[in-house]
Amino acid sequence: MTSDELMTPEELMGHVCEKIRDLGWAFYFTPETMARASGLGLDGLRFYFLGRGGVLGDVEAPVVHAAFGYFEPALVEKMWTSAKAILDPRAAGREFMACAAEHGRRRLSGVDGIEAYCAAAGAVNDAADATALALYAGARAEPLVEDAPGRAMQLTAVLRELRGSAHLVALRATGLSTLLAHAIKRPADLAMFGWAPDAVGEITDDQRERLAAAERLTDEILAPAYAVLDEAGQRALVSGIDAIEVALT
Repeated sequence: MTSDELMTPEELMGHVCEKIRDLGWAFYFTPETMARASGLGLDGLRFYFLGRGGVLGDVEAPVVHAAFGYFEPALVEKMWTSAKAILDPRAAGREFMACAAEHGRRRLSGVDGIEAYCAAAGAVNDAADATALALYAGARAEPLVEDAPGRAMQLTAVLRELRGSAHLVALRATGLSTLLAHAIKRPADLAMFGWAPDAVGEITDDQRERLAAAERLTDEILAPAYAVLDEAGQRALVSGIDAIEVALT
């Protein structure tokens, strides 16, 4: 990106959103996060479900399944119900966000441009319309830390929820189930998400096109939020997520 080049929102999302998706969960299963889970009386997987979903409050498992989208319902029921018997969901949500901040402090301190990245990512976050995006709305409502390294990791995690939530809406609009979408994009991960090997039959061309249409619709939903960035903001978001990628990987 040159100093006199303004990207379209679609071009900007094409550069940053995949990296946000892949980096926003970097703290989920680190040894430090697992240690915090253990201190709270939870194993790592239960802390993932309760911590990520805890922003929704003390809801029933089908609500969490609807917000997460891709997991087999019985797995969500087992993890969520047993975890919230140990720890209040809202408390777990705050602890999970604290883990994000701590991971940022460990890995992103000293990263060039991290303050500008926080400003740009924060502008996108503030401009996003959270209507119908329950998990994102809950994550965005949690307070962010003040220090830039911790805040950068939290904002990356929150913007990951933004696209993930918008993509679920787009999938429903195009008539494709989350199971089929998961099978098309990540077939090797079905068992990890609780699904049987034969849960999905042969994938059709129509289903693949519906997924492609959902990706396009997701961009349309999110374009207004990313469009708020001017040239300097775009540059800060791009260079920031690139630097974060190097620091985290």
